[in-house]
Amino acid sequence: MLENKNLEHLYKKVLGELGEDPNREGLIKTPERVAKAMQFLTNGYDQNPDEILESALFHEDYSEMVIVKEIEVFSMCEHHMLPFFGKAHVAYIPDGKIVGLSKIPRVVDAFARRLQVQERLTLEIRDAIQKTLSPKGVAVVMECAHMCMQMRGVQKQHSVTTTSAFTGIFMTNDATRKEFINLVQNKIH
Repeated sequence: MLENKNLEHLYKKVLGELGEDPNREGLIKTPERVAKAMQFLTNGYDQNPDEILESALFHEDYSEMVIVKEIEVFSMCEHHMLPFFGKAHVAYIPDGKIVGLSKIPRVVDAFARRLQVQERLTLEIRDAIQKTLSPKGVAVVMECAHMCMQMRGVQKQHSVTTTSAFTGIFMTNDATRKEFINLVQNKIH
């Protein structure tokens, strides 16, 4: 990752190229603030999702579905560098190993805090859990609003993009996949 001062300098140049005066009062600290914001929004490059999961693996004889749903997702579209945000719903069926529940949202964040497309993000979350836990199956569904569709281009303010990815029993057993979808859609609490 570039040093903060390098990013500040680049954003100051961008302001000038946009026709702004980067030295006017309201913009003097903007390059510094934008540089810090971008470093935060892309800090997933400094995180290893496999290590996150491996840090809290436990051997357990539980073999029913585990779901962490409504995980807030904030990411940046790699095509326009505009935000997309929404919810991720992640499930797995253990096969002798479970993971600390907080690690699943941490894995979502590790991948989301990179320049992304929602389709790849969905697959990366699924694959990391499948690889590290070796469960009987993994299911990931994401629902996100994309500012690149809402603020520019087609300008459809109420559109939502849904992506899904499955492995194992979620792919081969319709009843298991339907149970996951029903549990994600229903409000139990």
